[in-house]
Amino acid sequence: MGATKLPTPGINGTGLDQQSPAAGASSDPAAEMIQLLGPDGKLGTDPVFSDYAKRLDPEQLRGFYADMAKVRRFDQEATALQRQGELALWVPLTGQEAAQIGSGRATQRQDYIFPTYREHGVALTRDVDLAELLKLFRGISNGGWDPTENNFHLYTLVLAAQTLHSVGYAMGIQRDQKLAEANGSNDPKAAVVAYFGDGASSEGDVHESMVFAASYNAPVVFFCQNNHWAISVPTEVQTKVPLFNRAKGYGFPGIRVDGNDVIAVHAVTEWALEHAREGRGPVLIEAYTYRVGAHTTADDPTKYRESAEETAWRGKDPLDRLEKYLRNEGLADEAFFEQVRVDGDKLAAHVRSTTQSLQGPNFRESFAGVYAEPHPLVAEELAWFEEYSAGFEGDEEEGTGN
Repeated sequence: MGATKLPTPGINGTGLDQQSPAAGASSDPAAEMIQLLGPDGKLGTDPVFSDYAKRLDPEQLRGFYADMAKVRRFDQEATALQRQGELALWVPLTGQEAAQIGSGRATQRQDYIFPTYREHGVALTRDVDLAELLKLFRGISNGGWDPTENNFHLYTLVLAAQTLHSVGYAMGIQRDQKLAEANGSNDPKAAVVAYFGDGASSEGDVHESMVFAASYNAPVVFFCQNNHWAISVPTEVQTKVPLFNRAKGYGFPGIRVDGNDVIAVHAVTEWALEHAREGRGPVLIEAYTYRVGAHTTADDPTKYRESAEETAWRGKDPLDRLEKYLRNEGLADEAFFEQVRVDGDKLAAHVRSTTQSLQGPNFRESFAGVYAEPHPLVAEELAWFEEYSAGFEGDEEEGTGN
């Protein structure tokens, strides 16, 4: 790709260099996209982001591969569990591993993450037990984990709602840090990352969150995983301009990165987080990637997209390209890849055994948790459900009201 000039705060009073490829106007993804590691496994250069890539040592690169392979194996196991009736629903991430691992590994412990419902790879980077994610999809928990333990918020199923939450949280961090600095604190500064998809970008919540983030110079990185399909609606129906260009309208930097290139994603996210922590305001990252599988296990992508498209994107697989690089550079041997496979199977076994040991939800408790106080309509619905459940053998027992 051509020379990359990063957005510079203060230019023309907008905080955005209008000549920067990161602010670009071209509709050609390749012409404006940051890429370091190509599908052929060869590492290219970039005048800015290569410096960030040079910070990575071989152990970190192997760690990226292990993380991506592990979360893909987890995704396969969770999909199988749903097909076998152990989960009510599952949201696959296959194809988006580099976008999630690269960005997640760029965060620091003090940063706070607001995910949607597909950020299983980011959860891994924040040391969340992946088996905990399945409590929500099994229907036995309203969350599944304590978000304060890992600064990783609960999944948000309401489309784009987390973007507003993230900006409010970032504004709170901003004020807390000013107070701390006034009191002489030298604690490391924090930023917030808000994940959302290309479909969610059409929600008003995203627009409103970016207005507030820009107005208050909030330390938040908006991370859009453009996986090309908002369920059955393609990106070109969602927007007539590249999504990262929308940042220009709010007055902060927007950058498109090859979302299947874990090295470039890590570099761009690391830069964006530094930008936010230093008080320069928000950044929008568009990770240009692809959802290889279904939107959820309730979806059939063969109804709305061609198999040739999927085949083309499989040729850009994030794991394959990093494996090629590691092998070509002599940074990993066969023993390493075999160990990664073993570790993935161990994780899958842990997830399966943990899920199968979980007790079914107690539907009476679920009804009791709708309102703080008893409600006649809920009581009526509970009575109907109890009568209905009694018609199935075994469903009269406590905790089996599925």
